[in-house]
Amino acid sequence: MRRTPFIVAALLVAAVTTSGAVARSVEIIPSLGVTKSTDTNAGDAKAFGGLAVRFPVLPFLKLEGGIGYRQDSFGGGDVTMRQWPMTASAWATPLPMVYAGGGFGWYRTSYDYRSGLPFEDSTTLTTGVHLGGGVNVPVAPKLSLDLSGRYIFMQKGNDAAQLPTSFNPDFWSLSLGLAIHL
Repeated sequence: MRRTPFIVAALLVAAVTTSGAVARSVEIIPSLGVTKSTDTNAGDAKAFGGLAVRFPVLPFLKLEGGIGYRQDSFGGGDVTMRQWPMTASAWATPLPMVYAGGGFGWYRTSYDYRSGLPFEDSTTLTTGVHLGGGVNVPVAPKLSLDLSGRYIFMQKGNDAAQLPTSFNPDFWSLSLGLAIHL
């Protein structure tokens, strides 16, 4: 939490110094994809949907805010998990069409148990971090295809977002979106 004022100040400086041409290149990206839990009791990969807004703050850096919906089942269908991730990401753009980076998110998760099981349905809000990247391929003057992938690491114990210390993601996702440049 001590870094929060520094991060906010850096983002404000970046936003103020951004040129008008760069500021107008906001992207709205609806997407569809697949997601798969890495848990051994998880089912097959499932479809998910999302919507993101991405904008450049520097020639080599874009920020993104997004919301999505994913669903998974565990224990042969005994538990259905529904999740609404709200994420914030920073993407480095070393080449105009390629980006890589990561971010954090808040994951509202509902667990629905099969009737007859001695558990009550519940909903939680947890944090997680993600690492990933993608390509943004122009197809028209104001449209491009956006292919991205992420590994998501849910936080254990305390709710403070921390970088993972080992490569053990809780789930991964691949998505294809249509970036609309405003």
